[in-house]
Amino acid sequence: MCGITGFVSKNIINYKDVLNTMISKMNHRGPDSNGIYYNADFKIGLGHARLSIVDLSESGHQPMASTLGRYHMVFNGEIYNHIAIREKLNKEYQIKWKGTSDTETVLIAIEKWGIDKTIKQLVGMFAIALVDEEEQKLYLIRDRMGEKPLYYGWVNEDFVFASDIKSISTFPFFQNQINRNSLALFLKHSAIPEPYSIYENIFKLEVGTIATLD
Repeated sequence: MCGITGFVSKNIINYKDVLNTMISKMNHRGPDSNGIYYNADFKIGLGHARLSIVDLSESGHQPMASTLGRYHMVFNGEIYNHIAIREKLNKEYQIKWKGTSDTETVLIAIEKWGIDKTIKQLVGMFAIALVDEEEQKLYLIRDRMGEKPLYYGWVNEDFVFASDIKSISTFPFFQNQINRNSLALFLKHSAIPEPYSIYENIFKLEVGTIATLD
């Protein structure tokens, strides 16, 4: 279990402090290491709290950049068939792998095959945030069974996302009100169904979904 978080901001903020604060609310999800990525041109940031499972070395550190630097990704989950995916990639391309993590497998597959083909190949549980610097887009991706959570939404004019809603609540000037309809759903079902969350303007990404922010 890891934790991913990030934002796209229209305002001038101290991105390092903001990301580190958001990550701190997910240390229970990933106590082994933390990492951040920020692109000043797009005012987009990614944060990661890592629990090392597949590759325990520094080569599995996140956020992770693709070989050519086009993509930057944070990943939470486990891909059970990532060795088989590597074998397919090795047959088609000459790839110099840096490590043995499934994160790198997913990232290189996206670089070579594109997002749609790669996601169709994945067998496992995952929540992914991917920045495409070339097309200036952010992708949020959730597995077919919804085993890994991913919340997203708006804090004033800024777009935010995280594995844990507590991480979102630390974003500067967060004052989103309790969603009374969600509260009613919770009292009825003892849970808040997707795509709703306890806060207004914050949602839970539905299972098997790829959301794109241009």
